[in-house]
Amino acid sequence: METIAENQEVTMIKKLEKMFGHLDYKNPPELCPVRDVMSTASDQWSILILLWLGYFPVLRFNKLKKYVYGISNKVLSQRLKVLEADGYIERKAYPEVPIRVEYRLTDFGKSYVKRLLDLTEWMQQNSPKVLANREKYGLI
Repeated sequence: METIAENQEVTMIKKLEKMFGHLDYKNPPELCPVRDVMSTASDQWSILILLWLGYFPVLRFNKLKKYVYGISNKVLSQRLKVLEADGYIERKAYPEVPIRVEYRLTDFGKSYVKRLLDLTEWMQQNSPKVLANREKYGLI
């Protein structure tokens, strides 16, 4: 009889086998969908932008910059363009002077934020372990 933990491990191994089992390591694919999508959707700034847009239904550029502490105008602008191009967010510009631009999550973006929340909850629960390990190795 399998325990729940053993069953979860078997499920994880099957998913990893499905993801990587068919790859020819001598001739890797030119485009790795996991790497391509994850590089955009999981960098530190994109995650913070998406989480803040999950918390506030609509945000303007300057509010996002305020909440995503430490990001430059240039990087925020670049990240917003990429997230819009990939379909995570939508941008709405109003024909006003000065122009007013608002950002919000798409349904696709909301589905990603739901997954991110699981990961961020896990990270918050386990950050003391990570910090203790860093201290043990002299990184703090």
